[in-house]
Amino acid sequence: MLNPKAATTELLQTPHSSNEILCIKGVRRGFSKAQEDLLVLDDVNLTLREGEIVGLLGRSGSGKSTLLRIIAGLIQPTDGHVDYLGKPLSGPAEGVAMVFQTFALFPWLTVLQNVEAGLEAQGVGANERRQRALAAIDLIGLDGFENAYPRELSGGMRQRVGFARALVVDPTLLLMDEPFSALDVLTAETLRTDLLDLWTQGRLPIKSVLIVTHNIEEAVFMCDRILVLSSNPGKVIAEIQVPFKHPRNRLDPAFRGLVDDIYAKMTARRTGEIARKEGLELSSRLPEVSTNLMAGLIETLAVPPYNGRADMPEIARSLHLEVDDLFPIAEVLQHLGFAEMREGDIFLTPQARTFAEFGTQERKMMFAEHLLRNVPLAARIKKVLDERPGHRAPRVRFEQELEDFLSDNAAEETLDAVINWGRYGEVFSYNDQSEIFSLADVEA
Repeated sequence: MLNPKAATTELLQTPHSSNEILCIKGVRRGFSKAQEDLLVLDDVNLTLREGEIVGLLGRSGSGKSTLLRIIAGLIQPTDGHVDYLGKPLSGPAEGVAMVFQTFALFPWLTVLQNVEAGLEAQGVGANERRQRALAAIDLIGLDGFENAYPRELSGGMRQRVGFARALVVDPTLLLMDEPFSALDVLTAETLRTDLLDLWTQGRLPIKSVLIVTHNIEEAVFMCDRILVLSSNPGKVIAEIQVPFKHPRNRLDPAFRGLVDDIYAKMTARRTGEIARKEGLELSSRLPEVSTNLMAGLIETLAVPPYNGRADMPEIARSLHLEVDDLFPIAEVLQHLGFAEMREGDIFLTPQARTFAEFGTQERKMMFAEHLLRNVPLAARIKKVLDERPGHRAPRVRFEQELEDFLSDNAAEETLDAVINWGRYGEVFSYNDQSEIFSLADVEA
């Protein structure tokens, strides 16, 4: 638990008010690819006021981290305006601190030296630097570990160092980029609760918090408002007020009801996006979802108590899955013709029910048929291999084609996904070392 001793004057916070800290209007961020502007963010509007914790909730590809970097002044938007404390933001913002997912500590420095690093960069004198760092370490519950190195600390303690390093500069705004996602469940819960206690007691120097997350329960547990972002590009599609006072009870029916409502809202939005498309295109971005996860979800849904239909928030809780875990599996199953999503529910198709009853080889054959019928990239690879005399083709041949439409990372991820699906269905073979495709019955 956090040290109960009071913080020094530098780490005290004034009572919350409604003053505007940040205002974002019409922010877009994109990059050029094949003479097109591929958008990461599109027409994002956001206001952050003093005394509130706001959550940015969205899946991978929604541009959450990109938006955070724009707010910090680390990158510039392609279009739109960012005002911080009433003035246009044109570079790194003074009074904005960030806590990262991966701790980002200097392994060769002690806890005290890591916390002092930001102050040293600001030119703060050695005595003041030490006093403020010790106060922040004490506040965040690491008193006694000042001379320890990161390798001696648990993941939760290392993240506490990250928080102390952010707080020691007395920021006005604290940005948090999925700060608990690298921690185990119990450690994350303890750290969330401890930080909320400090916030509600007015013991933090910050005036406002913006937290990026893909965990719906975390957002409802911590935030006063939640902004839901769509994916590819990221755009605010909903703003949700959280009416509960702190401390919040996760088991309260009203709490659970709001979590379910948000989950259904995000599912409905994504389902509508998929429904408006008449199937995938060759250049469609695809997530890396293993066939084991697909088969596992089909098997789970095919038997009681679901019998082919499940409420997505309920199945996510029962399987201990986050939004970023469940949505991609469900979407790929829908693309392949094994599932449908409607109004927050997932339904197995008759083909999926048959798949659940099949043995291993029959499943492979059925999966291959659905893959070639519904995923154009898989069909393209198979066609090229069929037509070439040696039935071989290099990876770069397909990767370059995708990179005309997708970012390099998205093209790589999409091709890796189709490679794994094609291997499972024995549609083609792929040699990781030579990066050569071949037909399944040809030695690579």
